[in-house]
Amino acid sequence: MQLKPKDPGRPIRHRLAFVLALFFVLPLTAQAHKPSDSYLNIKIDGSQITGQWDLALRDLDFVIGIDENGDGDVTWGELKSQQPEIEKYLLDKLTIKVNGRASLWQVTEHLVDTHLDDTYAVLRFTVQNSDKPRFLQIDYRTFFDFDAQHRGLLRLEYEGQTQMAIFSIQEQSHLFEVSKPNRLSECLAFVWEGIWHIWIGFDHILFLIALLLPAVLKREDGRWHVVESFGSAFVNVIKIVTAFTVAHSLTLGLAAFEIIELPARWVESVIAASVVLAALHNFYPVLKAKSWMVAFVFGLIHGFGFANVLGELGLGQGTLLVALVGFNVGVELGQLAIVSGFLPLAYAFRSSWLYRGVALRLGSALIVLIAAVWMFERMFDMRLLGF
Repeated sequence: MQLKPKDPGRPIRHRLAFVLALFFVLPLTAQAHKPSDSYLNIKIDGSQITGQWDLALRDLDFVIGIDENGDGDVTWGELKSQQPEIEKYLLDKLTIKVNGRASLWQVTEHLVDTHLDDTYAVLRFTVQNSDKPRFLQIDYRTFFDFDAQHRGLLRLEYEGQTQMAIFSIQEQSHLFEVSKPNRLSECLAFVWEGIWHIWIGFDHILFLIALLLPAVLKREDGRWHVVESFGSAFVNVIKIVTAFTVAHSLTLGLAAFEIIELPARWVESVIAASVVLAALHNFYPVLKAKSWMVAFVFGLIHGFGFANVLGELGLGQGTLLVALVGFNVGVELGQLAIVSGFLPLAYAFRSSWLYRGVALRLGSALIVLIAAVWMFERMFDMRLLGF
């Protein structure tokens, strides 16, 4: 019996196989809760400065402990009893400087509101100030000590103009010349917002992966076969990403300018259903269409989901176009990052059992299962998964 020589590339392929497996597992094991955020709105009218600050109850409960009986539900009575502690904590975390001088701010009213199905404590406040603001500096240090991914979304109004900024652990201070909005800075902020939304948007990530899995394969005689060249796979991916981009950009614009409005729960339920169908398409092309066509059809629905994110920021018309351009660019950069990590590995392993058996079949099956639970949760307003 003649022994076959050892394949010198086999150990390398095994290591790459492990990396490929991690690529499909990591999106499912990433941060499994709604990202921490707050909404800070400041309005300048002459020398008067007023504001409203919406903070998630779960974030406040983590740092202060407002759920006194620990039953997982914060009542108005529990929230009201902790209002002094909430104010004490927040007064130390937010500094407002008018024309270079620190100005005290004082809470005038406590309310409750919801953002994207999460409950928020609402603090309305006034800023002690006697000069007409020319420069406004805001230092924001809230929640970063326990959640490095937290972000604060600022909306500043002055004489009919709206400016926007995003606070993060890397950028905790913003200086505004209130009469001269910096549109470039705002656009860059929305670019990051688009990237960030893709990377924490598990449904969008799984939808994209479900469409990309067969991009290095072709369907013939009821079976999947490998594509002959990297160029062919690259063209397939470009078609998918471009179709998704065109579709979601179209509906994002229509929804953002309130030309078309759809119920948020309906949109989120259909987005989850689109993930299910995209993954089922990898077992059998039930839609009888190319992957790029599937991406376009369901990309129209995903655009309404993106619009919900921008809607939460409460932007004025002057800022909306900047937001749309920047947000779209960010979404595409986020998608390209996924594609650049996916395509080389997928092409290298397209003919292996690991890809066709584990990545394509098992990966698609897991996506179907997770997205089906999401759809059920969103249709009936329930919570079974933590993400």
